[in-house]
Amino acid sequence: MRCLIDSNVLISASLFPTSVPARAFMAAATFPNDAVICDYSIDEMRRVYNRKFPHKIPLLEEFLAMALISAEIVTTPPEDESIFDEAFIRDTDDRPILRAAVASDAEVLITGDRDFLESGLTRPAILTPADFLAFW
Repeated sequence: MRCLIDSNVLISASLFPTSVPARAFMAAATFPNDAVICDYSIDEMRRVYNRKFPHKIPLLEEFLAMALISAEIVTTPPEDESIFDEAFIRDTDDRPILRAAVASDAEVLITGDRDFLESGLTRPAILTPADFLAFW
């Protein structure tokens, strides 16, 4: 199953390696699943770390080095390639993640973001890290 992992899950996984988000990332990156990360999320992770955790940037770089080996990195489609379902996402900053999930043919979007969780979208399926782990 192709699983696009949202930025908030990646940030939590990188900060807390034994957390539920970290375990969900590892499950998504383990056969028979295929983990997918969009370049937008990598940029967002770097922005968040620079703003909130500048002293932990080496931890981010270590996590990204591991993630780049175990996950497929996809290009986020530009805004002019928007999709109808984007209208269901309240936060416009989250819409690139949805575009990347659809463009990469992800079956699941793993996120803790309420805008996704409350969107009513069914393709890709929207699951929290805990729900994804329970599913597997």
